Amino acid sequence: MTFTREAPTPGTIRSLIPARIDRLPWSPFHTRMVIALGVAWVLDGLEITVASAVTDKLTQPDTLHLSSTQAGLVATVYLIGEVVGALWFGHLSDKLGRRNLFMVTLAVYMVGSGLTALTLGNAVGWVWFLYFTRVVAGMGIGGEYAAINSAIDELTPARYRGRVDIAVNGTYWAGAILGTLGTFIFLRIMSPSAGWRIAFLIGPVLGLVILLVRRHLPESPRWLLMHGRARDAEETIGQIEREVEQLGYRLPPVDESKAIEIKPTSDIGYLALARVLFRDYPRRTVYGAALMITQSFLYNAIFFTYTLVLGKFYGVSANDAPLYLITFAVGNLAGPLLLGHLFDTWGRKKMISGTYLLSGVLLAITAWLFYLHALNATTQTIAWCVIFFFASAGASSAYLTVSEIFPLEVRAKAIAVFFAIAQCFGALGPVIYGHLIGDGSQPGRLFVGYLLGAGVMILGGIAAAILGINAEGKSLEEIADPLSSARRRTGMTRAEGAARPRH
Repeated sequence: MTFTREAPTPGTIRSLIPARIDRLPWSPFHTRMVIALGVAWVLDGLEITVASAVTDKLTQPDTLHLSSTQAGLVATVYLIGEVVGALWFGHLSDKLGRRNLFMVTLAVYMVGSGLTALTLGNAVGWVWFLYFTRVVAGMGIGGEYAAINSAIDELTPARYRGRVDIAVNGTYWAGAILGTLGTFIFLRIMSPSAGWRIAFLIGPVLGLVILLVRRHLPESPRWLLMHGRARDAEETIGQIEREVEQLGYRLPPVDESKAIEIKPTSDIGYLALARVLFRDYPRRTVYGAALMITQSFLYNAIFFTYTLVLGKFYGVSANDAPLYLITFAVGNLAGPLLLGHLFDTWGRKKMISGTYLLSGVLLAITAWLFYLHALNATTQTIAWCVIFFFASAGASSAYLTVSEIFPLEVRAKAIAVFFAIAQCFGALGPVIYGHLIGDGSQPGRLFVGYLLGAGVMILGGIAAAILGINAEGKSLEEIADPLSSARRRTGMTRAEGAARPRH
């Protein structure tokens, strides 16, 4: 039976494909998709952790013998690469398709990180080669964020979308654990010259395995439909449905009232995105920016300076610090995995505002205990685990939010832009907190910094409570009309946040 056909209006297509995706039960197809695509976050967590762990090693005479400034720039250029990659590949993902880009971006990352291990010395040419490879690796991961989140949201049934996206985003911390264990082992059992190189190869080896799995994933039927490839979209969703039915599932009939009418559009660039953000959805733009900026500032501030805090205030050696990171990362990983389903059941607004507000309040309480010298290295780490159990779920929901509240045609670009903005603001965190930490002799300064971080998260929670959107269980097309929607083109779209009529 064909569910997609020409609509009465010339040049438009009437389709039930979004409704057919949303009626699917969870199946092995969805599990494969999540594993194959979700590894992007694992790789970023791994890459950041490995780079942080080997920075000191790269300054030693038996490795690259870089200066501290040169070594510090390794992380900086990687973050720059992430921003550039997100913006560039995000545009291409909307233009060329999710599948094409999630294959390309993973390959770019593997090449960049693999070449990093081939840096042979500290001559000017080799230092620039090192920076170039880190930019390339960062571009791959930045592009992954845009293409991956788009594909996952567009292929996941609406009733599962929140928990799946949040759990996937939270696996960044699984990568952090893997990177910590890997560097902890390789930098101890191997010579420093070989150990840091092997550590940078962990990601590409994992990426090679995942690349083979991704080869069998289909293009997003929603993307195909919006680009006028209705027959390909029908074939793709049909294959998924047949796989589900072969497992014994009986799919219910599709409600004809859930059909959408679209008129495929030509390439939509960043100018169109700007119109969507500032003309069509200004409240959502403020909301998405508030969530992304606040979580990025807090995470970069705490994560990139935690070893300084442990060392300066609690006397923890650099060799023992990774053990504390593993505990910290476990708390961050557990939050999204255990709380994710509540974003689909209790609702987006309640959970997003709640996780932001609660983590901010807990950080303020911990800051006061820190100021009173009531904490030691162990209790400080436990406090961070509890705080970021909630903050991690909230931070993951920020990516979910910017992915689902804007039209499909600009989804990847929207993710890229908000990611870039968040990274720019987040980069301020380590600078500010590094200055406040100083030599560890003035805990009062860091106390103020912790209160600043708490206030930032509370602001994010307030924004969610006021501007939040109840997107749980709703089709992506119900949350935001596609730009190619016939309803939008005839001026029938209602004001933002209002219920939309069915045709």
